[in-house]
Amino acid sequence: MLEIQNLNKSFGTFKALNNLSLTVKDGELFGFVGANGAGKTTTMKICVGLERADSGSVIIDGNSVLSRRSLSVLRGKVGYVPDFFGVYADLTASEYLHFFAGTYNIWGKAADTLTDNLLELVNLSDKANTQVDSLSRGMKQKLCVARALVQNPKILFLDEPASGLDPKARHELKEILKNLSSMGKTIIISSHILPELIEMCSSIGIISHGEMKFNGSVEDALALSAGGEYIEITFSGDPGRALSLIRECPFVKTAEPTASGITLTAAGSDREYTELLRKLVTNDIPVATFAKKHENVENVFLNIMEGKTNVADNA
Repeated sequence: MLEIQNLNKSFGTFKALNNLSLTVKDGELFGFVGANGAGKTTTMKICVGLERADSGSVIIDGNSVLSRRSLSVLRGKVGYVPDFFGVYADLTASEYLHFFAGTYNIWGKAADTLTDNLLELVNLSDKANTQVDSLSRGMKQKLCVARALVQNPKILFLDEPASGLDPKARHELKEILKNLSSMGKTIIISSHILPELIEMCSSIGIISHGEMKFNGSVEDALALSAGGEYIEITFSGDPGRALSLIRECPFVKTAEPTASGITLTAAGSDREYTELLRKLVTNDIPVATFAKKHENVENVFLNIMEGKTNVADNA
């Protein structure tokens, strides 16, 4: 659906994008991760035709974004929710969507039906006749998502849509996006709320200083943590020889006793972890829990952004 190759963009002497390459497959819910100023917004604006790249290529659904001839075709395939969205305060929610339907030559009963369906999709049917100015920030954000869906785009770009929203509004927005994804939409969303992004997205891209540091599945990103996976083991009695048995395993990097049991870092497969658990049990070690956890999500992503993790095969 989206293929970016060697994209470059400078603003004066500032290099915003440096040979950035990125692939998003059809129907994916893709998380775009990076610090402020990393290049997320610039990339999105180029993809929707609001910025011109200096060089490189951007292909959406087989059409080149950088070709002026293709822009008119892409207009009906791409939806965009910017980080700073604009709403017309004196219009009602229904009038607001009718206005944008008109920009796509959708009028009359067709516009009425479309507006009703979009308001229902974003759970704002009861606010159809409410002035936009009196809506909460979360409601305005959902209305902007509805606006971006007016032309029924194949791909939807959302730039920090959860910024400034309370937990309830973020949850509602997340459910809307997951619903859109289940309908076959390709969604690209940038966010700093990493746990929610990890839960929601099937793949992610990590950008730093205009360069793509990682592009792949969430599982592959988490597996690149410097310390590997964490295993927490607790016991219902005396752990006995547990520590020495664990340290014998070649895939175990570290193993340290804690107040509740043993914590280890490892780079093993599920089969190897199963074999480790079997080894403990057959040696009469009273294992109570055996839980695999990943390193703190923020630390994993920071390590990738700062080049502390080898991601050569994934970027």
